[in-house]
Amino acid sequence: MDAPASPQPSGPTPEQVLRASQPTMAVNSGAAPAQPAPAPVQELSNEIDKLFAAMPKSGASDLHLKAGSPPLFRINNRIVRAKAPPLTLDHIKQLIAPMMKPRYEKEIEERGAADFAYGVKGVGRFRVNVFHQRGAVSMAARRVETQVPTLEQLNMPPCVKIIPQMEQGLVLVSGITGSGKSTTLAALINIINQTQACHIVTIEDPIEFLYRDEKAFVNQREIGIDVPNFADGLRYVLRQDPDVILIGEMRDAETFETALIASETGHLVFGTVHASSAPQVVGRVLDYFPPERHYQIRQLLYFNLKAVLVQKLLRGARQDVPRVPAVEFMLCNAVVRKMIHEGEDQKLGDVIRSSREDGMQDFNQSLLDLLRRGLITEQNAIEASPNPEQLQMNMKGIVLGTDRGTIVS
Repeated sequence: MDAPASPQPSGPTPEQVLRASQPTMAVNSGAAPAQPAPAPVQELSNEIDKLFAAMPKSGASDLHLKAGSPPLFRINNRIVRAKAPPLTLDHIKQLIAPMMKPRYEKEIEERGAADFAYGVKGVGRFRVNVFHQRGAVSMAARRVETQVPTLEQLNMPPCVKIIPQMEQGLVLVSGITGSGKSTTLAALINIINQTQACHIVTIEDPIEFLYRDEKAFVNQREIGIDVPNFADGLRYVLRQDPDVILIGEMRDAETFETALIASETGHLVFGTVHASSAPQVVGRVLDYFPPERHYQIRQLLYFNLKAVLVQKLLRGARQDVPRVPAVEFMLCNAVVRKMIHEGEDQKLGDVIRSSREDGMQDFNQSLLDLLRRGLITEQNAIEASPNPEQLQMNMKGIVLGTDRGTIVS
């Protein structure tokens, strides 16, 4: 089955928008003829602000600047090239100059890349990555919705609603870059903010969503501005009387161990890791530690890991839902904890598949749900499935013993 044509954003035509703002830029019909090309906004002073302001007008999620190419926009998951002269290295440096601070320049010089948030008044916030490639400077920026979405708006499965009700422990959210981890975490944190009288502290790099104090009160700390790194931020946060802690990314052994200790002492801790499935998350955590410490870390996970959520962001099949998450969700019940403790991680997938009634689901079960709801196509489901043969059997109503709980109506 072929994927449906990408939905068309509403609003003025590309030619109308472009003529009104910057006549030298238009749509490159060879790349995506039906997509509207974003256009700068005349009243903004900085050139980069004009490019950012074009993104919400045309539904663009990402902006890319690369020497030798015109500005590139991602609209409905398709790349759209502005029909304009290729950007030179000097032009890119001029474009990004208003955003750059000395510490970002130092980070790029030392590490080859820098991540930071950038806001345009009246337009929104953007997560920006400036990096070196082939000796030149490039930029990738993603538009961040300023309004924290709800789990329902994100099309997250109902089973995930149990997470904000947890009182203590470690919750890990995983997925590749761009899979929506930060947005899911923001939705979970905001539920706690709205429903519990507590103190929430976030450590982020960079800060994306801005929370307003509701029933809870929230302190947000940004790496490089408020605290030098995640390990220091997490070490200090334990002295700040938090109830809930959000760690933007868990990158090293020290951060993981401190997070585990924090969860053991009565805090609810959220963190992100990079793994493609819930069972792999356990192995990824262990990879940060030498083998002689694996038993100890398994002990800490046995007592403190409460849930693992892994997600993939897929192209939606409906115009009103351009992107939708497929979610694998593992709750650490007695069976899961026992397998983690005894090093039987390879069996966790079977436990997840057979524990639908307990609130768990694997990727195939999630894909089936999304198919039933008409949110994705069969082709997208099969392409995203870690086990497409099993998924195709389930789609025909064939359910194996380890797939009980997968019921296709």
